[in-house]
Amino acid sequence: MNPNPPATSSRTAKPEQSHLVHDLVHEKPLITCRFDPKGRFVFAASEDSNILRWDLASKAKTVLKGHETWPFALEMTPDGATLFSGGSEGTLFWWPLDAKSPTPQRRVDAHSGWINAIAVNAAGNLVATCGNDRSVRLWSVTDGSPVAQLPGHEKPVYRVLFEPSGRYLISADLQGRIIQWDLATYKEARRLDASKLAIYFASQGVDYGGVRDLSLSADGAYLVGCGLIEASNPLGAVSNPANVVLDWKEGKLLQLQRPKEDIKGVAWGVRCHASDFIVMVSGGTSGGFLWFFKPNQTNEFFKVTLGNTGRALDLSPDQLHVATAHHDGHLRVYGMYEKAKA
Repeated sequence: MNPNPPATSSRTAKPEQSHLVHDLVHEKPLITCRFDPKGRFVFAASEDSNILRWDLASKAKTVLKGHETWPFALEMTPDGATLFSGGSEGTLFWWPLDAKSPTPQRRVDAHSGWINAIAVNAAGNLVATCGNDRSVRLWSVTDGSPVAQLPGHEKPVYRVLFEPSGRYLISADLQGRIIQWDLATYKEARRLDASKLAIYFASQGVDYGGVRDLSLSADGAYLVGCGLIEASNPLGAVSNPANVVLDWKEGKLLQLQRPKEDIKGVAWGVRCHASDFIVMVSGGTSGGFLWFFKPNQTNEFFKVTLGNTGRALDLSPDQLHVATAHHDGHLRVYGMYEKAKA
C-alpha cells in the first residue's frame, strides 16, 4: 500500500460510472500492479520475470529486466524516486523509478524463498518485506542494510502494511493471523483475527486461503483483509471471494463481505477509498470482477465485469482510477467518473 495521502481532485469518484480508460498489453500473464506516487506511470510484474512500466500519457512501455524468477511484489518510495521489487528467488531489488532504461541499483538477499509483499513507510526510510519463510523483515531504504527481523508468524506471510503514522507495521498470513508490530521496540503489540479467510483441510494436510491483501481506511477507522471463504476443494480452487472488515481501534470484526451472487474465485486485492468505500478485485472460475462495498454492508453496491480473471489491483494517487492486472497479460485501468462523450 502506498502511504501517501490521496491527491486532491476537482472530481469525486463515482464507482457506478466506472469505465475502461486504458487497456495496456503484455505478452505474458501479469501478477501484480502499482501506480507510481505521482500518477505518471503504472507498473506491472509478469510471469516472464520482467517488470513493465507504462507511461500513462504516451502509453509507452519500458521493460525492466533483472529478476530470474517471477516478481510477486512491487512498491515505491513516497517521493517517486525508487521502485522496489521482490521475487520468488527471495531477492529484493532497488530501481530508479523514472530512469529512461532502469537497471537495478541494489540487490539484497532478503528471504529464503518467495517475497510475497513489500511496503515502504511514509517517511521513506524503511522498507518492509514478508515471505513464505514466515518472516517479516525491515531494511534501510538508503543502503539496504537490515534493520530488524520480526518473528511471530507460524505460516507464510502474505502481506505487510505500514500504519500511516509510522509507529506500527501490520502483517498478515496464510492462517488469517494479523500482527500489529510496534516499530519503537520491534515487538508485537497485538493480534487481530481474520481467520474467517482461512481453512485447514485435515484430509489433505494443507492450509488454504489466508489474507491475500490488506488496506487501512484513510481515517484509520477500519482495516480490510481480502481472500476467500467457503472453500470446499483446495486442489480444485473452489471458493468464494470475501473481505473481512475489522475495527482498527478495537480489533473486532465489523463485517464479513461477499458478493450477492454465488461467484467462485478468490479476492486477490483490496483498497480502501478516501470516500469511504472499499474496492476489491476477484478472479477464478466465475471470471474477473471489480467489487465496490460500503464498509458497514455485507454485499456490494456495484460491480464491474472484467475482461479476464483479476490477479491484483491498485488505486491511483488521485483516487479516480483503478488498475487491474490480469492473467491474459492485460493491465486495465478504469476511471470512476462519467465517460467522456464521443
